[in-house]
Amino acid sequence: MLEDPSLWNDPNKGRQVSQEANSVRRVVEGYERLKSDAQGLAEMMEMASDEEREMLLEEQESIQHRVDDLYKETLFTMKHADAPAIVKVKSGAGGTESQDWAGMLQRMYMRWAERHGFKVDLLDEQAGEQAGVVSAEFIVRGDRAFGMMVPEHGVHRLVRVSPFDSNNRRHTSFASVDVVPEVPEQEIDIVVPDSEVRVDVYRSQGAGGQGVNTTDSAVRVTHLPTGLIVAIQVTRSQIKNREMAFQILKQRLYDMEMRKREEEDAKARGEQKKIEWGSQIRSYVLDKQYIKDHRTGLMRHDPSNVLDGDIEDLQWAGLEWLAGKRVTETADVEE
Repeated sequence: MLEDPSLWNDPNKGRQVSQEANSVRRVVEGYERLKSDAQGLAEMMEMASDEEREMLLEEQESIQHRVDDLYKETLFTMKHADAPAIVKVKSGAGGTESQDWAGMLQRMYMRWAERHGFKVDLLDEQAGEQAGVVSAEFIVRGDRAFGMMVPEHGVHRLVRVSPFDSNNRRHTSFASVDVVPEVPEQEIDIVVPDSEVRVDVYRSQGAGGQGVNTTDSAVRVTHLPTGLIVAIQVTRSQIKNREMAFQILKQRLYDMEMRKREEEDAKARGEQKKIEWGSQIRSYVLDKQYIKDHRTGLMRHDPSNVLDGDIEDLQWAGLEWLAGKRVTETADVEE
């Protein structure tokens, strides 16, 4: 198919098909090499003495690790898995409590990215009145960044004894995490008329001192038909912030359209979609020392480590669930 000259009449489609083909080729070639090496090892084990078999155990473990890695490759079923991830964390109702929770989630993803050597570009951050953030938006760049961040999309729930409550009462807070891929601009055929947006400018927030921005360079773009809001204050240039805000807005509109098409295609095929993007996906119950993912049933009993960025097993379980390879496990716990 890639050799068909007509494919490249539409460069965007040609590029997309080529990327998908490379991804499939990587899995198939990995499987073929693994199959050959496993067959070779099995033959050697049959002929080996007991002492030689002991020496081959290390090779057997290496092949098992490669099997696990290849299986993980098959979980990246979404488009643009290799793309950078545009992440927005937004506090729910509840003032300081939920703002502090949104700030904790932002830090969790920053620490996760740091653990993996990913680069994070902060686009906008609206600080809370006492703690945390009202909202924060950033781009994570690294290998399979969007693919790894997809399972985090949804509503996250925190239950704890509040550090802001003098009566030490238990509080429940919510924050949403929105994840979309940074799709190459040439793939996005979206025109946003001026009549459909409202553009506001305001003074960028800063930590003070000589580096504080004293000009109205931050830009907030509101898409009136959908209610989408994109705020950018990453540079001191209002023009550059405006350009970036419109780019991010187009990315989000593109993502909305792609999801709508996927849902329509699934309905046409009679499929039931498992991806419930707006649902509560995970609870973090700190006073009882556990975290539970409501889609996969996976539980952790070390919330401090999770909130410090140790979330890989939760992400892989989420990817299995999204790929239809994991059934929700039930675990009754008292909250």
